[in-house]
Amino acid sequence: MCGRKSSMYFFLLIQKINAKLHDGVCQHCKGILEWRVKFRKYKLLTKPKKCVKCLQKTVKDPYHIICRPCAGKLEICAKCGKQEEIVIPIDKGQDRTDSETSKDGQESTKLKDELDFGTNFSSADSDEDSDALEEQFKSMNFEKTES
Repeated sequence: MCGRKSSMYFFLLIQKINAKLHDGVCQHCKGILEWRVKFRKYKLLTKPKKCVKCLQKTVKDPYHIICRPCAGKLEICAKCGKQEEIVIPIDKGQDRTDSETSKDGQESTKLKDELDFGTNFSSADSDEDSDALEEQFKSMNFEKTES
């Protein structure tokens, strides 16, 4: 039973990584991040890192060295720190996610429920949890992407 739960968690983690929008970075860094996602080398942060501009622990995106507010204010790439042309500005990325959630509020709550990683997978009453997870897994709609 435990293997099935961990494989579902891994699958949901991959779905979360694939859905990530790489905004606030230059074209070169965007290519690097997409390569990492494509070949499953992309790893999420477990705790915030320190920004090299404001020296606060506010960097929440993996492989970035500058926090979102500093990168937006200084108009520099959040990953390499160079003053290159930003492919998707940080403000536009946030507007895009807001418009998607306002389009269909029910779908957004379903997505949040699917990507909720706060579930304890080592609980003693795993039979009930695994049945619920299995039903949730079966009810998900997946789109095929070209590789």
